[in-house]
Amino acid sequence: MNDSRSRILRKGRDRKGPVVYWMSRDQRVRDNWALIFAQEMALERKYPLIVIFCLVPEFLEATIRQYGFMLKGLQEVEARLGDENIPFYILTGQPEREIAAFIEKYGAGILVTDFDPLRIKTKWKENVAQRTDIPTYEVDAHNIVPCWVASPKQEYAAYTIRPKINRLLPEFLEDFPELRQQRINWNEMPDNNWDEITTSLNLDTSVPEVEWIIPGEEAANNSLESFLAEKLDDYPEVRNDPNKDGQSALSPYLHFGDISSQRIALEVNKSDASQESKAAFLEELIVRKELADNFCFYNTNCDSFDGFPDWAKKTLDDHREDRREHIYSLKQFEFSETHDDLWNAAQNQMVRNGKMHGYMRMYWAKKIPEWTESPEEAMKTAIYLNDRYELDGRDPNGYTGVAWSIGGVHDRAWKERPVFGKIRYMSYNGCKSKFDVESYISKWKRD
Repeated sequence: MNDSRSRILRKGRDRKGPVVYWMSRDQRVRDNWALIFAQEMALERKYPLIVIFCLVPEFLEATIRQYGFMLKGLQEVEARLGDENIPFYILTGQPEREIAAFIEKYGAGILVTDFDPLRIKTKWKENVAQRTDIPTYEVDAHNIVPCWVASPKQEYAAYTIRPKINRLLPEFLEDFPELRQQRINWNEMPDNNWDEITTSLNLDTSVPEVEWIIPGEEAANNSLESFLAEKLDDYPEVRNDPNKDGQSALSPYLHFGDISSQRIALEVNKSDASQESKAAFLEELIVRKELADNFCFYNTNCDSFDGFPDWAKKTLDDHREDRREHIYSLKQFEFSETHDDLWNAAQNQMVRNGKMHGYMRMYWAKKIPEWTESPEEAMKTAIYLNDRYELDGRDPNGYTGVAWSIGGVHDRAWKERPVFGKIRYMSYNGCKSKFDVESYISKWKRD
């Protein structure tokens, strides 16, 4: 493995004991650089490898929809690790307490964990490191080019990070070694009671699970195969039409780490699709997704007005007192009770499916500041709804997309207008020129 994929978070005190991989963002066994790194460390030290996952009782706005998807995927992780004779422990509670206690109980010698740029995840890792005294490593198994390698600072836009990533891709876009079966046995294989684990979380069940997508690593790879065979070649022509089934539908799997973006890129490059189609898809998979990680990693205010660029904050401040024709409460937004049938349809799609079409997510987020009293309230509303209903909410892509829509992040100044100032604007009529709006509304209108 390329050494640049890992970095040390705490030097700690070297001691004998098993290597513990704290799985978090990348919930898979295949194509997982963090797991590969942890196994290499265990083999080098001639100690067992243990994998743990810490379930927190509440995580942002997640409900049974997101937790249910994740728990089903983790059961597959348990089975796949069992095939390799690697124990998998599910912990429940706050990571700083539960993981520190696990390390102490089992005398762990090294801790390895996933990279995640979100503030709450960074804080968990800092707190765990403060409570333990063993070497702690972080591995970026989510991005193709590790976030801290791609750039040492927050990038202004896609055009500034693109050449940096493209220059490094030949070094990092490599195939994965196979995980090896563990030969040094651990003294127990945990028996995770999944019913008890689920019950202990006391989850919000008001947002139901969805049935159109199957969770887990195997389903993710099957979805990739279907996309490559049936959709990739037409991707540039259909990706922005919400009435056509042209998107990959891989974002929930990427969010939960059921599949590696690096595996997707490798398979896309090997496909028979046109170069235009490959380039269009890889731009979103690599440049745009890794730009979102860059934003959340280097900007601690990625989910607030303070995270906007200075020009955007100024123009929004200049238009704070502009009259809004409509003002809606959070509940009116949540229950699709606006005057705009297209916006309502998009909200309904998200509520029902747990996934809104990518083009509609831009329109949906762009209209919220037009109908709220301030950009701060617009941010809170958009993030709450996205995180509560989207399978891939609570994610750098989501926070960055909302910040782009409302606060001009990774964008430029446009023609000035009321409320938005110089922030890019999207309209109902603009959508009508792109696709059949009436068909979309008819499909997703409220029953």
